[in-house]
Amino acid sequence: MADRVTVIGWDGSPLTAAARSALSAATLVAGAAHHLALPEVPPAAERVRLGSVGLAARRIAGHRGTAVVLADGDPGFFGVVRALRAPEHGLEVEVVPAVSSVAAAFARAGMPWDDAHVVVAHEKTLRRAVNVCRAHPKVAVLTSPGAGPAELALLLDGVHRTFVVCEELGTSREQVSVLTSDKAADHTWRDPNVVLVIGGAGGTGASAAPWLMGRDPAAGAVRGWAGRSEEHEPGDRPGIGDDPTLRAVQLARLGPRAGDLVWDVGAAGGTFAVEAARFGAAVIAVDSDPAARARTEAAARRHGVLLQTVTGRAPHVLESLPEPDVVRIGAGGVAVVTACADRRPERIAAHATTRDEAEAIGTALTAGGYAVETLLLQTVGLDPADWTERERSVVFLLAGRRTTGAP
Repeated sequence: MADRVTVIGWDGSPLTAAARSALSAATLVAGAAHHLALPEVPPAAERVRLGSVGLAARRIAGHRGTAVVLADGDPGFFGVVRALRAPEHGLEVEVVPAVSSVAAAFARAGMPWDDAHVVVAHEKTLRRAVNVCRAHPKVAVLTSPGAGPAELALLLDGVHRTFVVCEELGTSREQVSVLTSDKAADHTWRDPNVVLVIGGAGGTGASAAPWLMGRDPAAGAVRGWAGRSEEHEPGDRPGIGDDPTLRAVQLARLGPRAGDLVWDVGAAGGTFAVEAARFGAAVIAVDSDPAARARTEAAARRHGVLLQTVTGRAPHVLESLPEPDVVRIGAGGVAVVTACADRRPERIAAHATTRDEAEAIGTALTAGGYAVETLLLQTVGLDPADWTERERSVVFLLAGRRTTGAP
């Protein structure tokens, strides 16, 4: 096993004295091609191209001598330190960090970033990274080949954002470009690059002094979940689909979270859509009524969340939407349930006011490859003054969970 492993971050600036000292004593140096070309790398040291970190870690673990790993930026921030410290390698590392590419990108843009979300986009996480960009006004995306600015822009179709694309930070070929997201797909971008995705309420304006890294999910929102509809839609009488108890159970069964895309089909006044967005999920609220779109957008502004609204009649309007992770169906019946099940989200929640309708929806979910939970929810509101009944709600909830191996 290597006697010592030092991980050195490099941001294009001259190496520190600690980094130069570690490099001068190295008998093995691992890094990308531009790292291995640095003049400080000892000529006699064994050189390992850092393609697969796992393979390099095994080479380092079997090396008898002093090893150095060179990496861009801060190697402890979405970098190689996590992989090198994996239990299977048994490596103890010393880290000499540099300025992270995210910090450098925001510095080039002249923006604070303590209220930003940071995501990694590669082939397996690209869609989830895009969903974070849909849901939050300030996101830094660490890209990879095939999951860069052009791919982000294509998947953000219909959502306006500003891109700050920082190519080859810290090198002589560094370039910073600012453009709208709809133009980013028309360019060829050099790797490596970092993309700052900015837009929506609070994306660039001044805000109160933050106390929590990233966006505070409670900021600007009422305390608690599944409150009465009038907290969302002042003066508007809610329908059965906006019953707070129903909404609470739907949220519990669907479990929207950061990286998810939620469809709220039949959004009405946007009460469910807003609360799903408060969990950090990206939300597309669909309704055939233009007035419902306006109410949903107003509710989103009041609660300080970002979501996308689409006006159109389901199921046809759903065909052009990006793939959902979870779906709440507030209107449309069996035809909409079937269309949503065909898109294979992980979870689907729907409701019905009659047993016949509930049976039909349950049958459609089962046929679509979902395990179905059916509940009869009854809520009775009481007047605390004399305990008389004030209002009553009775509704069937159907929650579908996609089964493994379902078609």
